[in-house]
Amino acid sequence: MNAAENKRTIIVGIFVLVGIIILVAGILVLGGQQNRFSSTVKVSTVFNDVSGLKSGNNVWFSGVKIGTIKAINFKNLQEVEIEMVIEEKSRQFVRKDAVAKIGSEGFIGNKLIVIEGGSNNVPAIEDGDVLQSAVDGGMDAMLKTLQVNNENLVEVTRNFGDLSARIARGEGTVGAVLTDSLMAVHVKQMIANLNQTSANTAKASQALAQLTTKLSAEGTLINDLLTDTVIYGNLQEAVAQLQGITQTASALVTNLNQTTEKLDDRDNAVGVLLNDPEMAESIRQTMQHLEQSSEKLDQNMEALQHNFLFRGFFRKQQRAAEKAAKAGESQQ
Repeated sequence: MNAAENKRTIIVGIFVLVGIIILVAGILVLGGQQNRFSSTVKVSTVFNDVSGLKSGNNVWFSGVKIGTIKAINFKNLQEVEIEMVIEEKSRQFVRKDAVAKIGSEGFIGNKLIVIEGGSNNVPAIEDGDVLQSAVDGGMDAMLKTLQVNNENLVEVTRNFGDLSARIARGEGTVGAVLTDSLMAVHVKQMIANLNQTSANTAKASQALAQLTTKLSAEGTLINDLLTDTVIYGNLQEAVAQLQGITQTASALVTNLNQTTEKLDDRDNAVGVLLNDPEMAESIRQTMQHLEQSSEKLDQNMEALQHNFLFRGFFRKQQRAAEKAAKAGESQQ
């Protein structure tokens, strides 16, 4: 065997050795991913829809890979059984009451099984256990929600279209305001009135502020009443005096009431004069007698004036009265 053949044999041997190493490494890697060379336990769960799960997909617990899917089998027309292998070192953290859900690696990644929950007082899973399953939201649920939202958006858009059409036809209050020119004029007038009212309110507020400022200025009566203790004391004294006057007036009214009540009694002179009819009749007769006496006295005086004995006296009296009257006229 020459040198060229030996070289070719060595090269072929190297390539074969490299291929064997790659094959062994691949077997070890794939076996490690499929948990072929580690101690595992087998558990299962049942779904109505596996949403594209395949054998060999991962099993996660709290975001950590703890196993793989070994097989997918139909139990009946509505249920699909998922067989999983869980690493022995992770088994102690997965409880019998844990829940298995279908998830995905990222937004559009491969499907996988996600195990969640579990109570501390519940034993860990054992070989052959069946975990409870739950439907996760996942991409399908999100797409269904988006579909429902799209349908709702279409309905809302349709409603807005109907509403805008009614407004354009002048239906309803908004449509009337937008299409009726007279309504628009009324609205403008109302806004103008509101603006005028606001302006008047602002003026009134300004006037009130000015009045308040003037009232609080020093030297005004209100400011003195609020701040000057001397004036306040004088006001208190005046109020006290008014109260005394009121009490005095009340006592006077009481006395007048008592006096009035006594006038109704006949045990006093005024009461007798006001209430006794006999006394009233006697007084009336007395007055009549006095009138008659006055008339007779007048007649007697007239007779004396014509008597010759007293005629000179009365004439002197008359001349003196006339002189006094003339003197008074000359002084004026």
